[in-house]
Amino acid sequence: MEVHVTGELEAKIAHSAATQGCNPDQLVQDVLTRHFEEEARFVAAVKRGEEALERGEYLTHGQVGQRLQRFLQP
Repeated sequence: MEVHVTGELEAKIAHSAATQGCNPDQLVQDVLTRHFEEEARFVAAVKRGEEALERGEYLTHGQVGQRLQRFLQP
């Protein structure tokens, strides 16, 4: 696969790769891999949240505020 990026982005990739001691191709592969792994984790978390909501397992806005207040009290 070939991907075209702007000159500015290419320079950022090259700089970041040099800083990390890898080549730009490997850096882009790593970044894309992490992106799709994180996207999959996010989608799974949203699905778990939707399932919990369907089961009636949720907090109201007021309940969240109360928990935050307790958590933030010194």
